[in-house]
Amino acid sequence: MRKAFRVGFVGVGLLLALAAASGARAQEAAPATSPEPALGDPMPDRILTFGNGVRVSTDIPFSIIPGYRPITLDLYRPRDEGTKPLVIYVHGGGWMNGHTRQSGAFSDFTAVLSELSARGYVVASLEYRLSREAPFPAAIDDVRAAIRFLKANAARYGIDPARVAIWGGSAGGQLAALAALDCGRGATGEDKSNASQSDCVQAGVGWYGVYDFATMPQSAIPRAENAYLDCEKGQCPADRIAAASPVAHVDAKDPPMLLIHGTDDRTVPVTQSKELAEALGAARAPVTLEIIPDVGHSWIGADAAATRQASLRALNLSFRFFDTHLKGRR
Repeated sequence: MRKAFRVGFVGVGLLLALAAASGARAQEAAPATSPEPALGDPMPDRILTFGNGVRVSTDIPFSIIPGYRPITLDLYRPRDEGTKPLVIYVHGGGWMNGHTRQSGAFSDFTAVLSELSARGYVVASLEYRLSREAPFPAAIDDVRAAIRFLKANAARYGIDPARVAIWGGSAGGQLAALAALDCGRGATGEDKSNASQSDCVQAGVGWYGVYDFATMPQSAIPRAENAYLDCEKGQCPADRIAAASPVAHVDAKDPPMLLIHGTDDRTVPVTQSKELAEALGAARAPVTLEIIPDVGHSWIGADAAATRQASLRALNLSFRFFDTHLKGRR
């Protein structure tokens, strides 16, 4: 009887010890709390490294506006340390689609952005509010907010805020050109963060962009255009058309611009780039116009070889333009 009691006593003690240990572990594993609602993002930075040593931080929020999703960017930084010029890419998609990691016929546009970064640039690829989320001027407000954010965080990201270029294709070309040609008037839109930072850039590149909504053929992209300008229920006001048209903001103080377009573009006619180049030339603003024969929108040619050749030509022209105007190389 005494032996049985002793075994039982030891068993109870062991159970109590295990329960105490389990309680301690449960207490240690319990979620942490704060005195007030915690609205930050505790997830560690999402950083990937390409084979060329370029690191990309994905989905960095740069604009938080109540009632909208956080607006984010991807940031590519080269292997070597030190301050670098900044190139900002703005995606296309008719202001209704698209994302930071695609452009034209490039099957892996992240590799393109990584290669540009490896040449000695910090590269940012932006999201912005699409037309069904919020019409003009929401998207350009987001682009300007991104420029201010990146300049405000220049030391953190290794950016030289005095050497910034912006680049975009199609709808992104319109936004990039508008940001380059209409800047310096203070923070606009609902997000006025980093208001002390200038939203001006030192160079701009537009691929097959819309630059004058007043002269765009009505049969080209009316659904996307009208949704973007919020003109689906009637004629679009002249002041809104002018506000969204880069050509209406041209003056002699504009930064150097490179405009590239295909002769056979049926989505955005080549006359759009010609018109903006003519306006910049008349204002004595520096501009280079490159017309690629026999290709359409997104550099799509008669076959895969023609598409590839035009895509690489546009890319090489753009990279050399950045080297010239951000690094002083000829």
